[in-house]
Amino acid sequence: MSYSMSDLLQLVVSEGASDLHIRVGTPPTIQVHGILHRVEGPTLQSEDTEELMRSITSEDHIQHVRERGGADFGFAFGEMARFRVSVFKEKGNFGIVLRQIPSKLLTMEQIGLPPSTKELLYKPRGLVLVTGPTGSGKTTTLASMINIINEERDEAHIITIEDPIEYEHQHRRSLVEQVEIGIDTPDFPTALRAALRQAPDVIVVGEMRDPETMQIAVAAGETGHLVFSSLHTTDVATTVARIADAFPLERQNTIRQELAMALAAVLTQTLMPKTSGGVTPAAELLMVGYGARQHVRKNALHHLHQEITITRKQGSFTLEESLTDLVQRGLVDRKDALSRAVHPEELERLLS
Repeated sequence: MSYSMSDLLQLVVSEGASDLHIRVGTPPTIQVHGILHRVEGPTLQSEDTEELMRSITSEDHIQHVRERGGADFGFAFGEMARFRVSVFKEKGNFGIVLRQIPSKLLTMEQIGLPPSTKELLYKPRGLVLVTGPTGSGKTTTLASMINIINEERDEAHIITIEDPIEYEHQHRRSLVEQVEIGIDTPDFPTALRAALRQAPDVIVVGEMRDPETMQIAVAAGETGHLVFSSLHTTDVATTVARIADAFPLERQNTIRQELAMALAAVLTQTLMPKTSGGVTPAAELLMVGYGARQHVRKNALHHLHQEITITRKQGSFTLEESLTDLVQRGLVDRKDALSRAVHPEELERLLS
């Protein structure tokens, strides 16, 4: 075979690519700023992709792919980079996607969030949700938030529960424990219950995938822990609806009451193409106050967007305000901003 995984990963790092795609019927392909580039060389055959896969995948994970059709894990390429690896089967062949995890964690300003949002990291308790479509940088934002707490808060006990671990945190002013699903614990609910027995100040739940995890995370936010988690949703109303809808009808009202008490903030983000190339985040933030709690309780979720504008003094801001700022600073094209706005008429008004 003419490709080695080491050479391909070296190429990903040197080209600043976000992803490496390996599948039968095409040469290895790297993704740079959203554009796919095929590596020069022969088309991959079935035995090539299997050999490349085996060079970085444990027997346990290979077994997982055979039984369940896929496996995800973190992989360190020496000191140079870390990758999130997804191995899968298609048409009987192995395929791999490796996503490079940025090694540099960002400040709130670099994420594109105003300084007021740092207050979230010092709250004594509550549930903070980071939401957005796949590939919108939620994991990076969560890791950056934890990094700031780790570097600035004295003696906070932080437990992260991840599948897989992507960013590795060193102990700084705080103490950080990182628990990996499938290696340290069988699943999110088990890990979350165990974490609560260890008296943490801050808990990070990589993703709220099932009702049981949601239930425990909401309860933990309500009973004195600061809990961070992520969801694949695109605005505040959808986020609240997604959590309630995960439960049977007869329990939805109870969950809404609990969520109304626990929720501290919802941060939604999306990545925008920059005029100079690359991407930059646009975001929306609702700092949850009395009004938002009432709307969640009564399931009047259509009022939550208006609640963002009412709580501006507390640090809330709309996606349209974030996009306006990016356009006015020349970072994002007006046309791109309008295509991504949830309320384009509001963006038109702000831009004029």
